[in-house]
Amino acid sequence: MVGKMNNENTFLKVGEVISVDGRVVKVRVYKTKNLSRLFYNGKIIKNVSVGGYVKIIKGFIKIVGKVDGEYIKEDKVFSEKDYKSEKSKIDRIIQIKMLGYFDNDSKFVRGIKELPLIFNECYLLTEDEFKKVHHFVSQDDEPLKIGVLSFEKGQTIEVGINALFASHFGVFGNTGSGKSYTLASIYRKLFEKYKNNSSFKSNARFFLLDFNGEYIGENIIIEDEYKLKYDLSTKSESAPDKYPISKEMLSNAEFWSIFLTATDKTQKPFIKRTLVKEDITDDKIKNFAKKIIESGNRIIFEFLESVKLFLENDFDVNELRSNLHYHSQNQCYYIDNIYSNDNLDMVMNKLESILGNNWHSLSSDLPEIDKIYLKFIFYYFQEIVWGYSNQEHLAPLIKRLDKRMKDLKKVITTDEDEQEDSEKFFTIVSLKDVNLDMRKMLPLLFCKYMYEEHKKQNGNKYLNIIIDEAHNILSYESQRESEIWKDYRLETFEEIIKEGRKFGVFLTIASQRPADISSTILSQLHNYFLHRLINERDIQAVERTVSYLDKVSFEYLSILPTGTCIFAGVSSNVPIIIDIDKIEDQYEPENKTLNIVENWNNSHT
Repeated sequence: MVGKMNNENTFLKVGEVISVDGRVVKVRVYKTKNLSRLFYNGKIIKNVSVGGYVKIIKGFIKIVGKVDGEYIKEDKVFSEKDYKSEKSKIDRIIQIKMLGYFDNDSKFVRGIKELPLIFNECYLLTEDEFKKVHHFVSQDDEPLKIGVLSFEKGQTIEVGINALFASHFGVFGNTGSGKSYTLASIYRKLFEKYKNNSSFKSNARFFLLDFNGEYIGENIIIEDEYKLKYDLSTKSESAPDKYPISKEMLSNAEFWSIFLTATDKTQKPFIKRTLVKEDITDDKIKNFAKKIIESGNRIIFEFLESVKLFLENDFDVNELRSNLHYHSQNQCYYIDNIYSNDNLDMVMNKLESILGNNWHSLSSDLPEIDKIYLKFIFYYFQEIVWGYSNQEHLAPLIKRLDKRMKDLKKVITTDEDEQEDSEKFFTIVSLKDVNLDMRKMLPLLFCKYMYEEHKKQNGNKYLNIIIDEAHNILSYESQRESEIWKDYRLETFEEIIKEGRKFGVFLTIASQRPADISSTILSQLHNYFLHRLINERDIQAVERTVSYLDKVSFEYLSILPTGTCIFAGVSSNVPIIIDIDKIEDQYEPENKTLNIVENWNNSHT
């Protein structure tokens, strides 16, 4: 047995160290080991080449490195006759980047403990050693198979579930490179493993933001019985789905400050003051209308036009406008020559004769969101009339409120019947049919609220926020919003990715354009699945932030085939190129490229 081991080691010896420059080591390959394939005991073994792994023996230490380049140089001898052939004139030199070592238990450890010495011998890895380098699951973790090595089809790749999912990770690649498929495959594997585990269903929540409607279809990733789906739309007044939020969230000043992009000095304080005030009643509306007429403020028609949206009985403000007039000299209102500064009650009686006695009655089924809406409008007019606030400061906020509230009411609800089902651990929110303004707002509102609420939970709860096409909301180059709003949006997600781990909150982001995503967010990711990237800026963005990648991996980025990616990060010992496992057709995301030939031919038949 010892003789066999010695023979194997002798056969696998390929060269010796001739240069050590930090982590970069150069090895002269023996001239007998320059074939592309070696034959040993009936097996074909891949010889040392760029992208392959080798070990260098230094005493009792086995140092592991990856070949990232090779070149030749002429072998210097004293006489031409010393050359046996033309090939013998050439020395093949390989350049190796040190990655780690095998410890006393023969386990591969990433990191440099010692560097080789000149003349240390270099070996190919044995089959067992090769597997150990690609074994990424610790003893206290559970394995999850995600694919196979692209260049070694027999080598399956498993990751530790805790190592991968208790981390932030990113999936990047150009359109058509397999990015969304990888995202779906990874979570498909996880959910299939745990979907019937009661502890998992009660303690874990996964929230996916789907900007393109790729995951909202039937049974995508996992069967519909395990998930909640919200296909949101601002295009229709009667949108089929509305995302449920709590009444506490609706009464949260931070929520409205974000939603209305309120300014710090005047608008945010107004929002906070308003939300803690009492709800609006019929008498409040009637009495305040009387107060406006009594004060002689010229906004009575604007007030009535605004509050009539919430009243039981409709009325024509223009009819009132043709009867109720303002006397500039006396600075008061009058109807039929009855002046408010002389007989206010008579003027109010005339007003009610035009509008009806119950004009101020609120709708009996006013939704919670409309109650908040009415509070903002009512107290805005009240502060203007009483002189507490400057109309120029608050009017822009109310204009945004009127515009955005129409969209918000189409996509959210406080109906308790719509609240989350505790048995369904996966929530998908599609923003495909949501307008651009709400596409910016809603992800921040949902994620911010979920994060703040999750921080209040005990440490056993888990939340994973998955953002596909993340450049839509994590870009720092957006020109569609103010700098203040953009900074707040990015700071919120940066806080989640920097602090969320302590509270069991993790981010998974996928994007075609890593260069557009905040560098702070990119740098905080622990693991990366990198598909084909063509744009130079995207490749540079990855290179700046992913310290785990070697030169060879970067060279592959622009030529990776569809479905193949580079996996690198703290969950893997070394960067590897893998083919992601296939998932069943019915669970695939709906993002296949249109086959135009098939489509056009079918159209003619």
